[in-house]
Amino acid sequence: MSTTHDVMADAVVPLRIRLARPYADEAEVDAVRTVLQSGQLTNGPAVAEFERAFAEMHQVDHAIAMANGTVALAAMYLAEGIGPGDEVIVPSLTFISTATSVVHVGARPIFAEVDTETYNLDPADVARRLTPRTKAIVAVHYAGQSADMAELQAIADDAGVVLLEDAAEAHGATYQGRPVGGWGRSAMFSFTPTKNITTGEGAMVTTHDGDLAARFRLLRNHGQSSLYGHDSLGFNWRLSDIQAAIGRVQLDRLGGILATKTANDARIRPALAAIPGVTPPAVRPDRTHTYMLYTLQLEAGRDQVLAALRAEGIEARLYFPPAHRQQVFRADPVRLPVTEDLADRLISIPFHARLAPTELDEVVDAVGRAVAAVR
Repeated sequence: MSTTHDVMADAVVPLRIRLARPYADEAEVDAVRTVLQSGQLTNGPAVAEFERAFAEMHQVDHAIAMANGTVALAAMYLAEGIGPGDEVIVPSLTFISTATSVVHVGARPIFAEVDTETYNLDPADVARRLTPRTKAIVAVHYAGQSADMAELQAIADDAGVVLLEDAAEAHGATYQGRPVGGWGRSAMFSFTPTKNITTGEGAMVTTHDGDLAARFRLLRNHGQSSLYGHDSLGFNWRLSDIQAAIGRVQLDRLGGILATKTANDARIRPALAAIPGVTPPAVRPDRTHTYMLYTLQLEAGRDQVLAALRAEGIEARLYFPPAHRQQVFRADPVRLPVTEDLADRLISIPFHARLAPTELDEVVDAVGRAVAAVR
């Protein structure tokens, strides 16, 4: 059984090497200052420019900024007419909001297994879990590597259901030469501080469908089609111009951040692969990996390794405790042996773009010592 004990809670050693560290400087400060001095802090040009640039980078027709990834996912379901009585297939090895956002719109999440190497949805298991109530499949691009979109799309097409993307961790990732975010009917990208680029909180929904884009814009702004003209039920799910201004600067940094992470992967991968019992992230040849997370698979002793790293001041975690085992879903039990086994053996180590080469080497050495101690 996967432990529910948080080994981080017992640690008292100050963290020297953190899992995430946003990359920002005076450019973001200047962008915020410009918005503040403009006097237009919401529904303004900074949001529109961020949306335009994001859509261009990800080769989609529309990008719609949202307050956060959870409401962005809910908007994607609502825009497809998903609600009570419907089922949405999701992985369990993901942040909880992939599933709870389904519940927020009144539908039921159906948890499916993941691939043992990429940790993305297993298409064969998805096919087994389809029912007449299934309305959508949500492909989570775990850690920044695309799910098997061609296979999942074929399954969705055959079943007459919608394929959606949870691309929260995958800004700039590609699949078969095209950016993620334009493969499904719509996709969500998150900008929380652990992501490769951040606005603090915030998200972007992308789509090629103009009608869907219009629905998203209504949903995020009280269903308002004209000033104080509310034609449908909506919410206040807007991103502020302050956040958008930060995001626009961050977007210009993304290429450099991804290049740094690719180089850092090349630096540490051989050393990690040489440690008995450690498997570095698998990268499929038809896609690129953005390494928002750098997740290792261990043969044994995961919790001991976590504790040992923390004792050296190195932050590491399980990403993610399986959603189907969370208390909120205990009333609808399901067994996922593959996911549950992986959850006992996965560990994500620091890999943000501001790590110095010496820090990367220190993390690798610490992993080696910790793994050797439990073998």
